[in-house]
Amino acid sequence: MPVYSFRNKDTDEEWEDMMSYSASEKYLEENPHIERFIGKAPGLVQATGDRTKTPNGFKEVLSKIAENNPNSKLANTYGKKDKKSVIVRDAVQRVQKKLGDNISE
Repeated sequence: MPVYSFRNKDTDEEWEDMMSYSASEKYLEENPHIERFIGKAPGLVQATGDRTKTPNGFKEVLSKIAENNPNSKLANTYGKKDKKSVIVRDAVQRVQKKLGDNISE
């Protein structure tokens, strides 16, 4: 439910209440001396923890995509890390770099 900021026009008292939009409209109709205002940006998402860390379940999905696209940038980060896969990937990157944009994918 959203949090609304209210102000008493008579006393300039300000406060916040959590209620639905329809409840806030009804409250304002019943109290003409109260007005709704925007005091600060609404906190729609509560940030907890490290939001830049990729969850393990999603890493697994990315690794499956990387396996199916071994020449992609995603494969460099989430692809197989065994010796053979790394050697093949590096060789393909060297050839791509050498040929530049002339490669047809």
